Amino acid sequence: MDDLSGDRRGQSQPVSRKGSRKSARFNLPEQDAGDDYVEITLDVMEDSVAVHSVKVAGGGGTEDPELALLARGLENKGSSRIKQVSEELRRLATLTRRPQPAAFDRNKSAAARALKGFKFITKTDGATGWAGVEKRFDELTAATNGLLPRALFGSCIGMNKESEEFAGKLFDALARRRNFSGISDINKVQLKEFWDQISDQTFDSRLQTFFEMVDKDADGRIAEEEVREIISLSASANKLSNIQKQADEYARLIMEELDPNGAGYIMIENLETLLLQGPSQSIHVMDSQNLSKLLSEKLKPTNDNPIRRYWRGFTYFLQDNWQRIWVLALWIGIMAGLFAWKYVQYRHRAVYNVMGPCVCMAKGAAETLKLNMAIILLPVCRNTITWLRTKTNIGSAVPFDDNINFHKVIAVAITIGVGIHGLAHLTCDFPRLLEATPEQYAPMIRYFGQQPTSYWWFVRGWEGVTGVIMVVLMAIAFILALPWFRRGRVALSKPFNQFTGFNAFWYSHHLFVIVYICYVIHGIMLYLTPEWHKKTTWMYLAIPVLMYMGERLMRAFRSSIQPVKFSKVAVYPGNVLALYMNKPNGFRYKSGQYVFLNCRAISPFQWHPFTITSAPGDEYVSVHIRAAGDWTRQLRVVFSEVCQPPPSGKSGLLRAECVTGENNPNFPKVLIDGPYGAPTQDYKEYDVLLLVGLGIGATPMISVVKDIMNNIRASDEEENSIESGAKGRTKGNNFRTSRAYFYWITREQGSFDWFKGVMNEVAEHDHKGVIEMHNYCTSVYEEGDARSALITMLQQLNHAKNGVDVVSGTRVKSHFARPNWRAVYKRITLNHPNTRVGVFYCGAPQPVKELRQLASDFSHKTSTKFEFHKENF
Repeated sequence: MDDLSGDRRGQSQPVSRKGSRKSARFNLPEQDAGDDYVEITLDVMEDSVAVHSVKVAGGGGTEDPELALLARGLENKGSSRIKQVSEELRRLATLTRRPQPAAFDRNKSAAARALKGFKFITKTDGATGWAGVEKRFDELTAATNGLLPRALFGSCIGMNKESEEFAGKLFDALARRRNFSGISDINKVQLKEFWDQISDQTFDSRLQTFFEMVDKDADGRIAEEEVREIISLSASANKLSNIQKQADEYARLIMEELDPNGAGYIMIENLETLLLQGPSQSIHVMDSQNLSKLLSEKLKPTNDNPIRRYWRGFTYFLQDNWQRIWVLALWIGIMAGLFAWKYVQYRHRAVYNVMGPCVCMAKGAAETLKLNMAIILLPVCRNTITWLRTKTNIGSAVPFDDNINFHKVIAVAITIGVGIHGLAHLTCDFPRLLEATPEQYAPMIRYFGQQPTSYWWFVRGWEGVTGVIMVVLMAIAFILALPWFRRGRVALSKPFNQFTGFNAFWYSHHLFVIVYICYVIHGIMLYLTPEWHKKTTWMYLAIPVLMYMGERLMRAFRSSIQPVKFSKVAVYPGNVLALYMNKPNGFRYKSGQYVFLNCRAISPFQWHPFTITSAPGDEYVSVHIRAAGDWTRQLRVVFSEVCQPPPSGKSGLLRAECVTGENNPNFPKVLIDGPYGAPTQDYKEYDVLLLVGLGIGATPMISVVKDIMNNIRASDEEENSIESGAKGRTKGNNFRTSRAYFYWITREQGSFDWFKGVMNEVAEHDHKGVIEMHNYCTSVYEEGDARSALITMLQQLNHAKNGVDVVSGTRVKSHFARPNWRAVYKRITLNHPNTRVGVFYCGAPQPVKELRQLASDFSHKTSTKFEFHKENF
């Protein structure tokens, strides 16, 4: 055995776990140039090893009796060392004469990215992270005598619940390396050893750890079954159900790529080759590193004195918000003027001697209420706003995008006004009238009659009754309009759960009809203003109320002419319902606009807004509706009842299509009203676009992308007609968008089915590269995390071979985690200097602050001007 412990090399086939006969060649210590190899054929079992034959290599197959006798000394089956010898020989038999891999330049972009991969811990590493791990270890092992179970290993090192199975495989690999076979608990010292290995930042160490995770039988090779298991495990940790279902197919793909000779296994060198030669992202940056560095320096915060820094921030704020500022300043100025006018007016009246400043406060607040109760209707006159922003240039000075926000601000002002008006009367004016002496009260007889003796006198009159009704109804509408109630975030038990959700918000808001009737009565039955021409409440309300009534009548007339006809309906993963309708006669719209839908099968009164996802040039009108509320969930159920599973090759969970000459589904009756203006419809004003959609918020951006594609095709046809010398005038194409960057961020893999056709169309037909599409799946761990490493490799292989992304199922390659928005803005700035860039966002409110702030920063510090727009409903 001493001779066998020198420089050992061997070559063999894979070793079975149960037992097999293997031949290995060992190079004896070099003594002279004439030394030969010894070939030993072994029968390796689970707990024993038997020598089958011992030959001198090149000896013509003759067994050497002396060597055979020496080697058969290993056959002591009952020996305590036999299992260790078996394991050692098993390891030696699997060592191959590894060919030297090609020398890779690890400084190249693809290799540089790969070297960042296989990080098992991404937040804190090494000694810094150990403190947190040690603390969690103490908490988790408080009741287990200082032993950490395998099931809690992931929680201890900072992995989430979705990664528990992945953490278990990592635990097993770390244990196998240290010969901790069969253990399911570790102490703190062993955990520290594990931590030191997984927090090692060297690429080779991380690659070896990952390889050992996959190689669960520790034979130094990865078989197809092991590849299939780690694919399924990685897909589960990243919530990629489609990949999990196709694990067999993707395992064969990896084996075909890394095992072209059909050996049945892959080695660690193959993984390294794939990583270091992986295809780079197909993003062509048109700048140099020096220019990028210069821009980074320019964007760094300056160390000016505080006064100068605050002044610069204030000027930036004015430049970014001047439209909002002048509108709010005008509104506040008018309210202040009305309040002061009424205050001064009642300061010089006889009632002031009895009620004092309280009556001035009440009447001043009442005058502002007249204004606000009138103008709160204007922001929701959607037809008027759509006409103004489409047909006039007023939109350059008036921020129509903020109409709903202004509506909310006015509602807050009304709440404050009601509070001041009511409290001034109840806590000051009425007590003073009740407590006044007969001499003091004498001037009040012409207004109130005989002196009241109780509060009930004030409440039972028209002023009191209408005031109480208005306060109660406005309080209900205001509370149910809060996001917690409107979005159903408040969990109430039955039957009170009916007071949450969009339905409760919608119906409670229509209490305004009763409120306005009471408000007019309240304004007519004034105690202190007997002259009719001084009762001005109806004067404030007349025009806004007539405008709003006209809007509602227009909606009723326009939508009730004829229900829309459906050409196709599909239900997609993520509870998304897609409705494709024949375009009604005379229905014209712009990309980014939205419509209201009414389904009589659910409610004849409710109208809900949804963004149009089709392009103006399409022959149909489509909307994609996510079932997130009570009404939308009912709509999905109603349409699902008439749908069937899709035929082979069609997307969607359920589908229904209308075909000429066949028995078509009996779709529910749906009315459509619109279109209405939205911020995204102004995208044609910009040469460069940055379109950002979160989840179902991608709908207006999809319409824009379709419209751009239609314009690209029209432009190509026009060029072809000119080149071919076709007669007749061609229609001029004034389309100005030269570049569009579309970022779609979603947390579910199935979401990509919603607009798969659009993405494939862009990838296939946008030959000029006008549209650059970026899909982000946030359920997948960021690039470099070991949990997504195999998904990344699989994505590269499948896209290179088949041109299809394994995550999205489209030709557009997906990214993982969330975008680095600063890097996105920086890249657009470098690619498009001295350009106006329109930034359009639709989705959850979380990224709004960052996107808006970055647009401001880059606009003020570079030559590229970003203008941020957000969808509001």
